[in-house]
Amino acid sequence: MSLRQINLDVLSGLTVSLALVPEAIAFAFVAGVAPLVGLYAAFIVGLITAVFGGRPGMISGATGALAVVMVALVAQHGVQYLFATVILMGILQLFAGAMRWGKFIRMVPHPVMLGFVNGLAIVIGLAQIDQFKITNSAGQSDWLSGDTLILTCGLVVATMVLIWVTPRLTRLIPAPLLAIGVVTAVVLGFDLDVQRVGDLASLSGGLPSFAIPMVPMTIETLMIIFPYALILSAIGLIESLLTLNLVGEMTNQRGGASQECLAQGAANLCTGFFGGMGGCAMIGQSMINVKSGGRSRISGIVAALFLLCFILYTGPVIEMIPIAALTGVMFMVVIGTFAWNSLKSLLIVPRADALVTIVVTCVTVAEDLAVAVVVGVIMSALVYAWNAAKRIDASTRPSVREAGALVYDIQGPLFFGSIASFHELFDINNDPDKVIIDFSASRVVDQSALQAIEDVAAKYDAAGKTLLLRHLTRDCHRLLSKSGQLIVDSDDDPDYGIAVDYGVKLGIFDSKH
Repeated sequence: MSLRQINLDVLSGLTVSLALVPEAIAFAFVAGVAPLVGLYAAFIVGLITAVFGGRPGMISGATGALAVVMVALVAQHGVQYLFATVILMGILQLFAGAMRWGKFIRMVPHPVMLGFVNGLAIVIGLAQIDQFKITNSAGQSDWLSGDTLILTCGLVVATMVLIWVTPRLTRLIPAPLLAIGVVTAVVLGFDLDVQRVGDLASLSGGLPSFAIPMVPMTIETLMIIFPYALILSAIGLIESLLTLNLVGEMTNQRGGASQECLAQGAANLCTGFFGGMGGCAMIGQSMINVKSGGRSRISGIVAALFLLCFILYTGPVIEMIPIAALTGVMFMVVIGTFAWNSLKSLLIVPRADALVTIVVTCVTVAEDLAVAVVVGVIMSALVYAWNAAKRIDASTRPSVREAGALVYDIQGPLFFGSIASFHELFDINNDPDKVIIDFSASRVVDQSALQAIEDVAAKYDAAGKTLLLRHLTRDCHRLLSKSGQLIVDSDDDPDYGIAVDYGVKLGIFDSKH
């Protein structure tokens, strides 16, 4: 680590901490809890994941994806049930990490990743619209109007321009930090009448204290909190692991998925005992950090510690920052996060992949990330299954070893999607008395394939003919042996040392039941 990089990490951490404040407060309001509950979560989750997380440069804290799930629980049962839920959420994430389930994030295809990034960018952008509202004397939200609206929009645009211009002049100070400082100085110097952080809530508070959630330790309580904990843990891990992959692409780093699961679990377990609302990785803040030059764990640690300092000591100073400056920073994050090249690629890539990207984007905006990713993965799996099902084919040739026998050379995987085409490959009535199916260019994948093989064998048997299997690969050989379908009457060699033909035992899968 060079001195310059350490300096960049510290300044990036400061920038992130400033941007964390309004988001943590806003997400606390969304969840229906006090602002300090969101700030404590941002500090605790951010610190633990920065130290132990799977990838340096990532920022974690209270997020909107989790807050929208929490609001129903808090409204029905109160904040103490939320703390208990966050503890259970942490335990489930620790279990996922211990089981090394983080590796399954590899199953998320690239079109789903694009949809996730675009959808989350839109969600972050829509969340900033609330900053153009103000609470009136009756406690209702009204849109800003008149000179206040014009001034706020001007400050937002000024912040965005400063962030765009600064890297072209100097890279010693992160552009978002410089923009926030300049805009704040202008607002204070001219005493401009715009919303400031202090108008949302007071940041002053003490250190978070340990407390066991005040809920009944009963099965009924577990039945209430477990569904929420399961959903929150899934959303938290999915968003964290997708953010981990995104940060990895930008910083050329790999691995750490299961470690990130463990870090997220430990962070949420702790924050539940210290009065926090829980959290996960934040793509917006992570993008601010990486693009500001943050590359090590120092940036995340510094961001968490600065946030704690704001709560303990400098709350009144931070409360003077105009909301417009932070909104401008987040709009630049939206512009930088959205995969603009994906709009062009929609016209180039296969239509199915383009549809997956669009659907995942829309579902992320309309519902939540977990549902969107599940929908995207299912759609991609079905597209793959359909394409793979069309690949199965067969060619026929006379057998060299068995006089008068006919060999079917199967090409393509045999699984649930291709069994209908597999049945249509055979001409049972016109085939000779001995038929050999050669699987050297095929794979037997699942139970549907086993059933299909037995069905074909039964049809040949009913016609008084013999069906044999040849050139089973080791995994196919193991699968058919385990099912009991192979008739082995000689030493077999799945590695093709010798060509062995196997009979098919009927009645293993009785299609009549």
